[in-house]
Amino acid sequence: MKNFEYAQPTTESEAVALLTEPNKEAVVLAGGTDLVGLMKRMVVTADRVVNICEIKSLQQIERDDSGSVWIGAAVCLDEFLDDRNTDQFPSAKQVIQGISSIQLQSQGTLMGELLRRPNCWYFREGHGLLADNGRMVNEGDNRYHAVLGNRGSARFVNASRLAPALITLGARVRVVGPAPDEEQILDLANLYQTPAADSELENVLQPGQLATHVIIPAHGNRLSAAYEVRQGEGPDQPLAAAAVSMDVVSGIVQSASVVLGQVAPTPWITNGAARSLCGKAVTEESAAMAGVAAVVDAMPLSQNEYKIQLTQVAVKRAVLKAAGHDTGGLDGPLPDEPSAAPSVESHIA
Repeated sequence: MKNFEYAQPTTESEAVALLTEPNKEAVVLAGGTDLVGLMKRMVVTADRVVNICEIKSLQQIERDDSGSVWIGAAVCLDEFLDDRNTDQFPSAKQVIQGISSIQLQSQGTLMGELLRRPNCWYFREGHGLLADNGRMVNEGDNRYHAVLGNRGSARFVNASRLAPALITLGARVRVVGPAPDEEQILDLANLYQTPAADSELENVLQPGQLATHVIIPAHGNRLSAAYEVRQGEGPDQPLAAAAVSMDVVSGIVQSASVVLGQVAPTPWITNGAARSLCGKAVTEESAAMAGVAAVVDAMPLSQNEYKIQLTQVAVKRAVLKAAGHDTGGLDGPLPDEPSAAPSVESHIA
C-alpha cells in the first residue's frame, strides 16, 4: 500500500476543501469495505484519504416537508434497514437483507455501496476499467461480465446492488463541490456512466466533488420489489438482478419502472420491460413477457450467455414479488427454467 495522508473533516465544506487541494489525489473513505482492499492491491494509489464518517450531516436519515427521505452518505446499511422512514421502500430493504453479511451491513455505507468499484477481476488486478479496450475480457474469462451495454470497450458490470432498486424509486443524489458553494442534485441514474477511455470512471463525479445524500421521494401506494439470482447465500455478488416499481390501479399496471443489475456497466434501465407491463394485470405470463422484453438487446460474450436467461428470471420474479404473488421459492432459476450458470468459485476479487 502506498503511503498517504489521512484527514477527518467534521463539515462538508472541510471535506470539499481537502478533496480539491491541488496536486493531491484524494479519495473518500466511509465504511472502507471496498476502498481498503483496492489500496492494498495498489489499484487505488491516493495521496490523501478523507474520512467523511465524522460529518454529522452525513450520518442522518430525515424526512422533509414534501415527504422525501434524505439519507446521508455515511449512513450504514443496517441503519437504513432499521429506520422507520425507509419502510416505504421495501425493494431497497430486500437488497440489503440479501447481502447476508453482518459486517457489510453494519460497516458498509449507503453511498459507498452505490459507488462501489467494479468487481471485474481485470480491473482489480490493475488492468484498468477497459482492460486493453475490452480485448482482455473478450479473449479471457468473461463469465461474469456484461451482456447489455457492452458494445463499446467496457465489459465490466456495475457493482452496486442497491442502485437498481433506488433508481426505480426515483432516487436522486446531492453532490457538492468542487467550488465551496457549488451544489447540484442529480437523478441517481445520471450518476453512472459507461467509460469510453481509460481516463474516465464508471461515475460522473469529478475530482473535488462529494456525493452527500440520497434523496428518495415519497413512494405513495406504488408497489416495489427487487430480486437477485445468486449462486448461494453470503456476500458474493449476484449473477443477475432486477428491481421494479409499479403503480397498480384496480389490478392493472398504470406505470412501471424496471432496472437491471449485474448485467451492464451501468444500472440498466429497461423501458421495454416497463412498457410491456403497462395496461396489463400482473400474472405469470405478463411478468415473463417483461423478462423477455428486458433482454432483447442483449449481446452475450463467449462464456456468459446464461446471464440472459437469469435476467429474465430476475425480472419475472421481481414483478411477481412486487405484486405479492408467489415467485417460486428460493433465489435462482425457476424449476422449469434450468440455468447454464457456471458452478465455480466466488467471482468477487
